[in-house]
Amino acid sequence: MHGLATPDRSLGMGPVRRVAVPAVSFGQHAGLVAHLRTLYPDARVNTEGVTVYRSEEDTIAYLADCEAAIVSFEPINDRVLSALPALRVVSKLGVGLDKIEPAAMKRHGVRIGWTPGINKRSVAELAFCMALMALRHVGACNLAMRAGERPLQRIGRQLSGRVVGVHGVGEIGQEFIRLLKPFGCEILGNDIRDRSAFYDEHGVRAVSFDELLERSEVLSIHLQVTDKTRWLYTAEVLDRLRPDCVLINTARGRIIDEAALRDRLADGRIAAAGIDAFAVEPPEDDVLLGLPNFIATPHIGAGSEEARWTMGMTAIQGFADNFIPEPGVFPFEDR
Repeated sequence: MHGLATPDRSLGMGPVRRVAVPAVSFGQHAGLVAHLRTLYPDARVNTEGVTVYRSEEDTIAYLADCEAAIVSFEPINDRVLSALPALRVVSKLGVGLDKIEPAAMKRHGVRIGWTPGINKRSVAELAFCMALMALRHVGACNLAMRAGERPLQRIGRQLSGRVVGVHGVGEIGQEFIRLLKPFGCEILGNDIRDRSAFYDEHGVRAVSFDELLERSEVLSIHLQVTDKTRWLYTAEVLDRLRPDCVLINTARGRIIDEAALRDRLADGRIAAAGIDAFAVEPPEDDVLLGLPNFIATPHIGAGSEEARWTMGMTAIQGFADNFIPEPGVFPFEDR
């Protein structure tokens, strides 16, 4: 299905008993918490909404003595696993794997529960929303109106017929492309994998990274953070974008140099940007956040009611449906 070797999802471990869920997004959904506790009455769940479990020390403390965990942004690496000898399975809330080290999990014999694409519609809809807002200056006009200004007009651009680049054509990138279908856009795709079957079906043209940068009027990023993509969008790369480009990132932070983006938005070298994932969260650059041509959201791509329920239920299922990660094999083929 993925065009790559896939892990063996054998159910090779017995039932777990001691469960901990530091993932804030899980604890925010009362229905998920209630369902989990019908299965694991003594489960430790972060319902306080405090994001203190992202450091190694806090993650170790929260997961002490547990056999199974549902994590979101918490680091799962050699140091953490060495301190948690009882841990047998880590189930991922969502799809991002940049905080998980497959070699460490394999070395410690800890299994992972993970399912691709479970939040794809929610994230794709947010990217689509940002494209429309930026092209029609919705954010800037809203800020002006709220500040007491009464602009009579602001001419924007329609999404219809635009050249739209999609960097990373996996589950979410593909869903974003499906949403574009009624708008008659010319869609450019760039991916490290062979997506030719999908491209042929949906009229996408495969292009080089150079062409993606140079031609996209809207460029939407849907990449994982790996050694190849970390800080990929440097100042030099951003300078190759069209001056009327709308840049969107609903994937992960640490892909775009945010200081360089700020400077180019401020002086008009890039028309607009919409970012949902920042290098530091919550973001700290108030100048960037205050720019009228910048749309910022606090990592809400998967934050729909529908996506959160599916993510949580899938994460619970991950206690039974899981595998030993293998570096170099999907979904860790880049590590």
